[in-house]
Amino acid sequence: MANPRIGLALGSGAARGWSHIGVIEALAEAGIAPDIICGCSIGALVGAAHVAGELPALKDFAQSLTWREIARLLDVRLSGGGLIAGQEIVALLRKLKISAPIASYGKPFAAVATDLQSGREVWLREGPIDEAVRASISVPGMLSPARHADRWLVDGGLVNPVPVSVCRALGADVVIAVNLNGDLVGRHGADHERNAGSAVGAPPEFVTRLVGQVPPAWREQASAILPKLVSDAPTSPGYFEVLMTSINIMQDQITRARLAGEPPHVMLVPRLRHIGLMEFNRAGETIAEGRAVAHQALPLLKRYL
Repeated sequence: MANPRIGLALGSGAARGWSHIGVIEALAEAGIAPDIICGCSIGALVGAAHVAGELPALKDFAQSLTWREIARLLDVRLSGGGLIAGQEIVALLRKLKISAPIASYGKPFAAVATDLQSGREVWLREGPIDEAVRASISVPGMLSPARHADRWLVDGGLVNPVPVSVCRALGADVVIAVNLNGDLVGRHGADHERNAGSAVGAPPEFVTRLVGQVPPAWREQASAILPKLVSDAPTSPGYFEVLMTSINIMQDQITRARLAGEPPHVMLVPRLRHIGLMEFNRAGETIAEGRAVAHQALPLLKRYL
């Protein structure tokens, strides 16, 4: 096929999503520039940065993250349908200049979310791009739902974790998909499973700063609850572990079903099982893994391009 339109489907996966940055960089170095970008959850965030031309700025931010900075972004409120309000995340996107209307960018972009009432898949292709990302990253139980066009929206990973179908619908001839959930379920020991689902390694200062984000009226209760949510309990699964491992299992099953009927031309599966849910401070190694898996796929990509 001469001059095929290339679609890049960036999947959900929390902190593992920084690997999308490495994938995009490796493709660019090989002369492969996607024409269409579709993302789910963290994939929507990285995809939006790329469409906006701010991927280098997002990379610099990701590589500078510490537990202290992560805690600052988590505006805990313990009400409103989630532990985290999400206003600080929107402020970050605007600070990084990832906030213009989607239609103003040069490449087609779509963020996938889920309608909380109907359960239907929602493709966000209009309006401010930061609002689309905010809706797509609303992990149930963690980030509060986003109000968008008279609907409450949550994480798109509930319905379409790797949005290959969206790329095709927007006109892609060749689809490159990045699946962050491909090696998470049923392939390693219990210790690795616990690491995949929890905030293992969070230092005490992270918990202290997290409690500091809670409104004063809730602070006493939060001081008792939050340390248990982020700690690695040796005898029983913690809150984050149960929540995220359950979501990983669900997304793995949904991804398998969706990709069986709508397979991409090339699927990249970064090996990042050791990266925990909240370990956004490990951007260096996740980006490197994204670059590595993209380089390994270049011979296959050249068959299509």
